[in-house]
Amino acid sequence: MPGPMSLVIIAIVALLIFGPKKLPELGKAAGSTLREFKDATKGLADDDDDKKKEEKH
Repeated sequence: MPGPMSLVIIAIVALLIFGPKKLPELGKAAGSTLREFKDATKGLADDDDDKKKEEKH
Protein backbone atom coordinates (compact mmCIF):
# COMPACT_ATOMS: atom_id res chain seq x y z
CA MET A 1 0.00 0.00 0.00
CA PRO A 2 1.39 3.41 -0.90
CA GLY A 3 2.61 5.61 1.87
CA PRO A 4 1.20 9.03 2.69
CA MET A 5 4.02 10.84 0.89
CA SER A 6 3.39 9.03 -2.39
CA LEU A 7 -0.34 9.83 -2.16
CA VAL A 8 0.53 13.52 -1.72
CA ILE A 9 2.80 13.40 -4.77
CA ILE A 10 0.09 11.70 -6.83
CA ALA A 11 -2.43 14.36 -5.75
CA ILE A 12 -0.05 17.18 -6.72
CA VAL A 13 0.65 15.63 -10.13
CA ALA A 14 -3.09 15.16 -10.75
CA LEU A 15 -3.71 18.77 -9.77
CA LEU A 16 -1.03 19.96 -12.19
CA ILE A 17 -2.31 17.79 -15.06
CA PHE A 18 -6.06 18.30 -14.73
CA GLY A 19 -6.33 21.61 -12.88
CA PRO A 20 -8.38 22.44 -9.81
CA LYS A 21 -11.68 22.85 -11.68
CA LYS A 22 -11.61 19.39 -13.27
CA LEU A 23 -10.61 17.31 -10.20
CA PRO A 24 -14.04 17.30 -8.49
CA GLU A 25 -15.65 16.09 -11.72
CA LEU A 26 -13.06 13.31 -12.04
CA GLY A 27 -13.61 12.29 -8.42
CA LYS A 28 -17.36 12.15 -8.89
CA ALA A 29 -16.99 10.07 -12.05
CA ALA A 30 -14.58 7.67 -10.34
CA GLY A 31 -16.93 7.30 -7.39
CA SER A 32 -19.94 6.53 -9.54
CA THR A 33 -17.92 4.04 -11.57
CA LEU A 34 -16.79 2.24 -8.42
CA ARG A 35 -20.36 2.21 -7.09
CA GLU A 36 -21.67 0.66 -10.33
CA PHE A 37 -18.88 -1.93 -10.29
CA LYS A 38 -19.64 -2.81 -6.67
CA ASP A 39 -23.35 -3.21 -7.44
CA ALA A 40 -22.60 -5.38 -10.47
CA THR A 41 -20.23 -7.67 -8.60
CA LYS A 42 -22.68 -7.94 -5.71
CA GLY A 43 -25.31 -9.09 -8.18
CA LEU A 44 -22.94 -11.73 -9.54
CA ALA A 45 -22.17 -13.02 -6.06
CA ASP A 46 -25.89 -13.17 -5.24
CA ASP A 47 -26.55 -15.13 -8.43
CA ASP A 48 -23.85 -17.65 -7.48
CA ASP A 49 -25.39 -18.07 -4.02
CA ASP A 50 -28.82 -18.67 -5.56
CA LYS A 51 -27.41 -21.35 -7.90
CA LYS A 52 -25.71 -23.14 -4.99
CA LYS A 53 -28.96 -23.16 -3.00
CA GLU A 54 -30.88 -24.57 -5.99
CA GLU A 55 -28.29 -27.34 -6.47
CA LYS A 56 -28.63 -28.46 -2.84
CA HIS A 57 -32.42 -28.87 -3.13
